[in-house]
Amino acid sequence: IIRVPPPPPCFSIQAPPPPQQEAEQPPLFQKRKKTIRLFWSEVRPADWIYRNHKRSQESLWSRLEPVKVDTAKLEHLFESKSKEMPVTKKTAADGKRQEIIILDSKRSNSINIGLTVLPPPRTIKTAILSFDEYALNKEGIEKILTMIPTEEETQKIQEAQLANPDIPLGSAEQFLLTLSSISELSARLQLWAFKLDYEATEKEVAEPLQDLKEGMDQLEKNKTLRFILATLLAIGNFLNGSNAKGFDLTYLEKVPEVKDTVHKQSLLHHVCSIVVENFPDGTDLYSEIGAITRSAKVDFEQLKETLTQMEWRCKASWDHLKVIAKHEMKPALKQKMSDFLKDCAERIIILKTVHRRIMNRFHSFLLFLGQPAYSVREISVTRFSKLLSEFALEYRTTRERVLQQRQKRADHRERNKTRGKMITDISAQPLGLCHAEDAVEHEQMKAVLKSNSTSTSTGITGLRTRTRTRASRGRSAWAAGSEESQCVTDDAADEIMERIVRSATQSPRERAQPRERRRSRANRKSCTSIKPTILIVLHNLILTFT
Repeated sequence: IIRVPPPPPCFSIQAPPPPQQEAEQPPLFQKRKKTIRLFWSEVRPADWIYRNHKRSQESLWSRLEPVKVDTAKLEHLFESKSKEMPVTKKTAADGKRQEIIILDSKRSNSINIGLTVLPPPRTIKTAILSFDEYALNKEGIEKILTMIPTEEETQKIQEAQLANPDIPLGSAEQFLLTLSSISELSARLQLWAFKLDYEATEKEVAEPLQDLKEGMDQLEKNKTLRFILATLLAIGNFLNGSNAKGFDLTYLEKVPEVKDTVHKQSLLHHVCSIVVENFPDGTDLYSEIGAITRSAKVDFEQLKETLTQMEWRCKASWDHLKVIAKHEMKPALKQKMSDFLKDCAERIIILKTVHRRIMNRFHSFLLFLGQPAYSVREISVTRFSKLLSEFALEYRTTRERVLQQRQKRADHRERNKTRGKMITDISAQPLGLCHAEDAVEHEQMKAVLKSNSTSTSTGITGLRTRTRTRASRGRSAWAAGSEESQCVTDDAADEIMERIVRSATQSPRERAQPRERRRSRANRKSCTSIKPTILIVLHNLILTFT
């Protein structure tokens, strides 16, 4: 940043020469105070030469006689009252372009940042003059309201521009200079901001009032709330040994904190259990009072202040419109703004009436709930709504827990009813293909064994009969001797086979019942696979002795 040398002092008799040709002369007068400056364009001696051939060495300025002035008086009369802003020249990065910077860095940076989200300065000026909502939105107007130049800033920028006409202004300075050229800038922006902001502000006031009205209707008609209050009143009268007709609803916030001395369950838990048992058509309460929950999030004191601000801004907008109408303003635009302000005034009056009536109804509703008359105006709408909303939320949570416990107890009772009946007879149940084939084979073998168990013959019908082959003629005497021992062995084997068959075909009741041992279900084998296994063993034994 290059500091610009100050212009020559006031009332200087001889103008200083150009800095490249002659050295700068000290000022003719010395000042102790800062004075205002005269931003004139100097006439230099170099301009006198070659202008007129005959009078190239003289001019009017060279003929003037020096004049003595009272410097003390001038210093007093023209003393600068405002703080002078330094004028600097800012060289661009390429070293070719320079800009005049008047504002301090903080203010300049703030404006430059704001310009990044705003339209070009020329578009902004046209939009403000015509109230063009498409070119400039509400956020842009609020941003410009923070950038409105002061009279001091405007004066300094204009002075710097006159002193350095060949050097362009910085972007922030140029923007402020453009804004200063708009007549009644502040009034226009205030009126426009009110116009754009009115719909949203009216909604912020009207919707909470509507929620409060609906919330009072919901509480008055809600059955579950009456069930809860009646149950709590009965419990309280019993515990207190009294016959109260009602209680202050502020006690609802303490109900979850009171606990019994045995199970340490809250009073709300017991109230909820009684309500669920005696009133099956009861609900969770919280889902039925949504308007009260929304009202608990609104500051009704701030809402009243907002309504007052709307009325004040509407009156101020009328004054702004009168001031703007004195300057250049299109008749159609003036009529449009007048109609808008008239409509706003009527709607604000209606809002004030609605607000007053809703609050009176709220006070009457508190009397309906049993609140003393002397305290109804001291109760805040927000606090009352928050009290009921939080209690309803606690009740819903407790109710879900109670219902879960009741369901668990019901499931436990059902399990107790069917205990000991889980093992069923599977003989009557249809079996798969593999089990059916095993059963058929088992029945066939069983029939064969039963039919031959009473026979005295050693042969078994249906099985391969063992036949004794004769010894060949060429058999030795040793073979003849061993045949007798083989016959004895066959008789013993036949006796063993007969006993095994009788044991297999004997009915279960005729057998000696062995001592039953408890075994886990995992080690049990299917009863349908036992007898086929015995038959396989018998078959193998028969083949062995054959």
